This record gives sequence, structure tokens and C-alpha cells, in this order.
Amino acid sequence: MSDRIYLPIIGTASVLIPLVVALLLFIPSKDAFNMGIDVHFLPLLNACINSTVSVLLVTGFYFIRRRNINAHKTCMLSATMLSTLFLVSYVIYHSQAPATKFGGEGIIRYVYFFILITHIVLATVIVPLALLSIYRGLNSQFALHRKIARWTFPIWLYVAVTGVIVYLMISPYYPH
Repeated sequence: MSDRIYLPIIGTASVLIPLVVALLLFIPSKDAFNMGIDVHFLPLLNACINSTVSVLLVTGFYFIRRRNINAHKTCMLSATMLSTLFLVSYVIYHSQAPATKFGGEGIIRYVYFFILITHIVLATVIVPLALLSIYRGLNSQFALHRKIARWTFPIWLYVAVTGVIVYLMISPYYPH
């Protein structure tokens, strides 16, 4: 019964979240959204959140390998809450601040855009994977949880780590 209710919700969220973020990023003028709040600190906050999510994911993996299910659950739910906070902060920042252009040249420019593009694509992919993993785990569907978590964990970890790398690479170009 709960699959019939929650799987469509997960599917809808998996489409709407990336769609809203994409629309926000491609709106040419953000004047309609600009509330005049100072958001200059949010990229650093987001990098700190992503760093913490990375640590929580690895720690959660460690705990599940040790069969400490309660500690694993705590780590994964904490990573989920922080990722949600990241998404809210990311949306607020990009609705208030102009886009920052990467100023690096040469090979580092190609490296940056490779990391950025893979980060963006996988950040879109991770939404349904993470939501399904959490749903399956919380509903004691452990065989299905393990199947999807094998994909979710490395992708989510990659997205969190590359989020920090992207921040470190573009941070010298943020307006001060």
C-alpha cells in the first residue's frame, strides 16, 4: 500500500527538484526574486555542508559494514537532512546572486568544466536514487535498499565531494 502512495511522490519530487533548480539557473534576470538579502556567505556554507555530507556518507558506510544499523541510519538521515538544507541554501543563493564565471585558463578550465558537468548530471541522478534508498531502508525493504544503495552511495559521495571541489575552484572568482 505505501509503495502506491510514496513511489509516485518520489517520482514527482525527482522530476520537480532538478526542474526548479534548472529553471532558476537559466532565468536571465533574477530581479523579480531578488529580496536584497546578503547571500555572499552561502557558497562557503554549502561547501561546508557538502564536506559534512561526505563524512556522514563514509561514516554511514563504515557503520553498515559493522552491522551497526542504528548508527548507519543516523548518519544517512543526517546526510539527507543536510543535503536538503544544502538544496534550500543553493536555491536561495542562485535566486539572489548573479552567476559567477570561472576565470581559469588552459587545462584547468577543462578540468573544472568536466568536474562541474559530471557533478550537475549526477546531482540530478542522485535525487531519485537517494529518495528510493531512504524510502526502502525506512520501510524495512532491506533487499531492495541494498540493491539501490550500491549505486546511491558512490554517486552521492561523488556529488558531495565534487561540490566542494567546484567551490574551491570557483571561489577566487566570486565577487567580494
